[in-house]
Amino acid sequence: MNTHKNIFTTELLLAKDAAKKAGEYLIQNKSKLNTSLLSNKKDIKLQADISAENLIKNIISSESNIPILAEESGMSSDNVDKIFWVVDPLDGTANFSRDIPICCVSIALVEELKPIMGVIYDFNNKDLYEGSIYSKAAVNDQVISVSKVTNPEEGILITGLPNATDYSNNALREMIKNFQDWRKVRMIGSAAMASAYIASGKADLYTEKTT
Repeated sequence: MNTHKNIFTTELLLAKDAAKKAGEYLIQNKSKLNTSLLSNKKDIKLQADISAENLIKNIISSESNIPILAEESGMSSDNVDKIFWVVDPLDGTANFSRDIPICCVSIALVEELKPIMGVIYDFNNKDLYEGSIYSKAAVNDQVISVSKVTNPEEGILITGLPNATDYSNNALREMIKNFQDWRKVRMIGSAAMASAYIASGKADLYTEKTT
């Protein structure tokens, strides 16, 4: 277990380095990267997604032999091991494109289909979130914890409307009914940032209905 933990610590440092460098790259080159490659009624892909992903993959693959599953390019190897990286180079692309400062770089390590480590870099605020099976969740090396709020009437719910959202009258009535249980409801446009907000106690629950 100690050997596994030592290897894991090395990979965590690598993920943090890759996330920070990708975030800095996105900020410094935004005018060049904010170019649409694909756009439809529900989604958008920018040059930023592709370029940041390539940067992250190059950094990770230079130090790690673990396969990479990336949002834009898929799996880096046909031989998928029990452990692999998962990379979202820019979560909140639409926000990024419109100068809404809620977006991030997200990198995780998955073993036997279970997340064992994750790094989220909120590059607009220079906040680096991390969590793992061996260490406490933290932001900028300061330990964080979830909210102690248990009553929805006192809490903040973060949610979203995925592409496949059912907008029928019945579905909307059910959605509104659920929202009314909460003091406040927020839609921020980044699932990774929502997860970081929950982990750090900024909000109390994150949920999206996917079907």
